[in-house]
Amino acid sequence: MAKGYQPAEIESRHYQRWEDAGYFAPSGSGSPYSIVIPPPNVTGTLHIGHAFGGTVQDALTRYHRMRGNDTLWQPGTDHAGIATQMVVERLLAAEGQSKHDLGRDGFIDRVWEWKEQSGNRISQQLRRLGSSVDWSRERFTMDEGLSAAVTEVFVQLYEEGLIYRGKRLVNWDPVLHTALSDLEVLSNEEQGSLWRFRYPLADGDGHVVVATTRPETMLGDSAVAVHPDDDRYRSLIGKSVALPLANRDIPIIADDYVDAEFGTGCVKITPAHDFNDYDVGRRHDLAVINILDEDANLNDAVPEAYRRLNRFEARKRVVADLDALGLLDGIDDHTLKVPRGDRSGEIVEPFLTDQWYVRAEPLARPAIEAVETGAIRFVPENWSKTYFEWMHNIEDWCISRQLWWGHRIPAWYDEDGNVYVGRDEAAVRSRNNLTDDVKLEQDNDVLDTWFSSALWPFSTMGWPEQTDSLEKFYPTSVLVTGFDIIFFWVARMIMMGLKFMGDVPFREVYIHGLIRDHDGQKMSKSKGNVLDPLDIVEGIDLDGLLAKRTEGLMQPHLRDRIETATRKEFPQGIAGYGADALRMTLASLATTGRDVSLDLGRVEGYRNFCNKLWNASHYVFTTIDSSDASDTHVEPEFSTADRWIRSRLAATIESYHSSIADYRLDLAAQSLYEFVWHEFCDWYLEMTKPVLTGDDVPAARMNAARVTLEEALGAIIRLLHPIMPFITEELWLALCAKANIRTESVMIEALPEAGEFASDAAADAEIAWIKDFVFGVRQIRGEMDINPGKRLPVLLSGASAIDSERLESNRGLLSALARLESIELSDDAKVDEGVATALVGELRLLVPLAGVIDVDAEIARLKKQQAQTQADLNRCTAKLENDQFVSNAPAEIVAKERGRANEMTRKLEQLATQIDRLTTIAQDPARA
Repeated sequence: MAKGYQPAEIESRHYQRWEDAGYFAPSGSGSPYSIVIPPPNVTGTLHIGHAFGGTVQDALTRYHRMRGNDTLWQPGTDHAGIATQMVVERLLAAEGQSKHDLGRDGFIDRVWEWKEQSGNRISQQLRRLGSSVDWSRERFTMDEGLSAAVTEVFVQLYEEGLIYRGKRLVNWDPVLHTALSDLEVLSNEEQGSLWRFRYPLADGDGHVVVATTRPETMLGDSAVAVHPDDDRYRSLIGKSVALPLANRDIPIIADDYVDAEFGTGCVKITPAHDFNDYDVGRRHDLAVINILDEDANLNDAVPEAYRRLNRFEARKRVVADLDALGLLDGIDDHTLKVPRGDRSGEIVEPFLTDQWYVRAEPLARPAIEAVETGAIRFVPENWSKTYFEWMHNIEDWCISRQLWWGHRIPAWYDEDGNVYVGRDEAAVRSRNNLTDDVKLEQDNDVLDTWFSSALWPFSTMGWPEQTDSLEKFYPTSVLVTGFDIIFFWVARMIMMGLKFMGDVPFREVYIHGLIRDHDGQKMSKSKGNVLDPLDIVEGIDLDGLLAKRTEGLMQPHLRDRIETATRKEFPQGIAGYGADALRMTLASLATTGRDVSLDLGRVEGYRNFCNKLWNASHYVFTTIDSSDASDTHVEPEFSTADRWIRSRLAATIESYHSSIADYRLDLAAQSLYEFVWHEFCDWYLEMTKPVLTGDDVPAARMNAARVTLEEALGAIIRLLHPIMPFITEELWLALCAKANIRTESVMIEALPEAGEFASDAAADAEIAWIKDFVFGVRQIRGEMDINPGKRLPVLLSGASAIDSERLESNRGLLSALARLESIELSDDAKVDEGVATALVGELRLLVPLAGVIDVDAEIARLKKQQAQTQADLNRCTAKLENDQFVSNAPAEIVAKERGRANEMTRKLEQLATQIDRLTTIAQDPARA
C-alpha cells in the first residue's frame, strides 16, 4: 500500500472492477430494497445538487446491500423535452439552419444523434462519484419500452374520460412556442408601471377610470367590472363604456372578484389574456377576444394601426395614443410579479389555445388518502403539509407541448376534425372502422416531460408487462429528492402509481434540502457560483473555472462581476479533493429538509480525515507485519484500552444504524468521524504503542492489541464504505491481504452489528479518567507554555482509593500519553505556590515549575503579550464607543467587534492569572 493517500490513483482503479463483477445488480437473499434515481436531464451535467442527492441514495443503497437486502438502485435519464430541443436548435442555428430546414423526422434524428454523442456524460459522472446503480437496467424516457408505457397510460386515461382536449387559457412561451404548466413558470417581483386610463361612458355622461400593468391588452377588453356592493358604481351596472381605440362598446358588470378597496374599484376584464378575467368572462358569458399570435405580436383582432406590432411596442403605442386623446389619467411606479418561462426566461402570456389535459381531481383523491393513512410517509413529516396544500387545490394538468422532441400524442384527426385516440394508427383504424382512404393526421404536439417521469417507478421495471422486477421491487422503498419537485414529480408519481399499479410507488419520501454556496446564496448560472462536483473531485485551474462560469453569458456586466468574484474566492482554482472527501462532506450536510451551505474548507477537512484514516491504517498494517507468528496463537488478554475501544465501537455502531434508519445521514457521518478521529486515532492508537513497542509486554497483551486494531479497523472500513466507497475498498483489500482473509470487495461484506463488540461501562469510566488526567497535564503545559516534548514530574493530591487503583493499573500508560517523568502521590493537601494545578474530579494534579521553565523569561513573554492584547482591546473599545460606527456599520460587523472585545477581555484575565502565579514563584526564597 502506498505510504501517502492519493485519491485520484485509488478512485480510478476500483469502479470498473465493481461494475465488471456485477456487484451493483440485485443479489442479496434478504428482503427487497429499491430506489429509483430521479432521472437527470439528458442535456445536462451533474451539478452539486445531483451529487448531494446521489450521495444519499448511494449511501442507502450500499448500506442495505451490505445488510443483505436484495438491493436495486435503478438508473436512467430524462429526455427533457424543452431543454433538449433548445440545445439542438442552438446547434442548428450555429450551422445556419433551423428545425424547419430538416423537417420533423430529420430534426428528431438529429436529436437522437446528439444524444448518442453528448447525452451520456451524466452516466460517466455518476460513475466517477462512485454511484452503485445497476447499469444493466439503465433506462431513458424515450426508449422503446418506456414510450410504450406512456402510450398505454394516455390511451387508458383517455378511454376513462380522465384525459380530454379543450380550449382554455394556458401559459404561453412566445419564444419556445409552447404551453407551459404553472410549475414551469417562475414569477418574481420586478419593477414596472401601473397605468390609469379613462374609459368614456357610451352615453357620453362621464367616464370610469381603470388601471392596468399591460396597456396593450385593453384592445381585447370585453367588460369593465365593479363590486356589486360598491355604492360609487351601483348606478352604472348594466351600462356600457366606449372602449377607446377599439371603437366598440363593452358592458359594465358586477362581480365579487373585484376588490372595491384596490385602485379605483373599476377593473378592465380581458378574458383571453388573464386567468382571473377568463373566469369572470365565463360567469358573465363575455366575448373572448384573443389579440395575440404565437409570437406575442398583435393579430388581426385589433385595429389595423396595431397589427403585427410586438406586444411591448404595442404597449408604447397604446399609451401614447390614449394620452393624445386625453384619456391617460396617470402613471405610477409599481412592483409586480412577472411570470417568466423557466427555460427561456421570456415573459409568458395567458393565451387561448387547444390543449390536452389530465382531469386531476379523481386521481388526486386516492393520492391524498395514501399519505393521510400512512401508506406513504414524508421525511421530515412537515413536507406532507406542502403536499396536501397543493393536492387539495389541484387543477387539471395541461400535458400537451408544442414541440417536436418528446412522446408524440397518440391522437389522430380526420379531415372533418374528428379525433381518434389509440396505441397506433392501425389500432385507430381498426377500432373505428376507418378505411385506408380516410386520411388521418397525427397530433403534432408532444407530451409534457413530467408525464413520462410520473410513470418512472413502474415503467423502468417493465410495465405494462407484468415483470419479475415489478413483482419484487415495486413499490420501491424510498424516494430521495429535493422539495422543489414535490409538485412536478412526487405527487404525479403517486397518482399514476396508484392508478396503474394499484399501490403506492414508494413507501417513504425523504426530502433533502438544497445546496447553497458558502454565503448561503442559491447557486445559479447568473450568480456565477455554481460548483461542478467533478471540479471538486478532480480539481480545476482558475482559467478553466472562469471559462465554465461565464460560458454563454452575453451580458458584459455579469461576466465582469462573476470573474471578479471567482478570482477572489478561488485565486488558484479548486484543488482536487477526491470523491470520498466530497461524499463525506455531503453526507455530513444531509440533515432532513433544510437548505445547507457548502464550504470547500469543509471538503478539505474531510480530505484530511481521509488522510488520517489512511495513516491509521498504515500503522495497523505495520503492526500486523511485525507480529511474531507464534504470538498470534496466544489467547488475547484484553486491556482496559482494548475493552474501551470495543465498547465505544459498539456504541458507534448502534448510533450509526439508528441514524440511518431515521434518514439522519449527517448524524451517522458525524458519529463515524468522531469515533475514528478522536477515539480510535487520537487515543487508542497512542494507547497501543507502549504495548506493541514496550519491553517485557506479555504476548497475550500484545496479541489482544493487534486483534483489536485489526477488528476495529475492519469495522470502521465497513461502516464508512456506504459513504466513502473508494478509500474503504482500497483499505479493506489491503487489510484482508495482510490478515490472510479471503475477500472480493468490501461492498459485498456484511456491515458490523452492535452485538459484535461488547459494551463495557467499567472500561469506559476508567479511560474517561485517564483522558481527564492527560487533558489536565496538557492544560498545564498550554497555560505555562511548556514544551510538549519535555517530560514532567506530577504530584497527585487528594487521591481516592479508586484514583490510586487506577493510577497503579495505568501508570505506564499515563506516563506515555502525558510524557511524564514521574507520578507520585502526595499526602499534603495544601497546594504549594510553586506549582501549576489541574483538577480531575476531586483529584489535584500538581506540576512543580521550578527547573521546568525559565520563570523570568516566561513572565517577560506574558507581559509583552498582555500589552499587545490591551492595545488591541483599546482600539476595539474605541470603535464600539463611536456612535457613528455602531449606527452605520453592518450589524454582523458590530457583533463581530463586540465578540472580539469579549474574547480579549477574557484573555487579559487569563494572562493576569498566569503572571501572578509566576511572579509568586519568582519571589520564592527557595529559588535563590
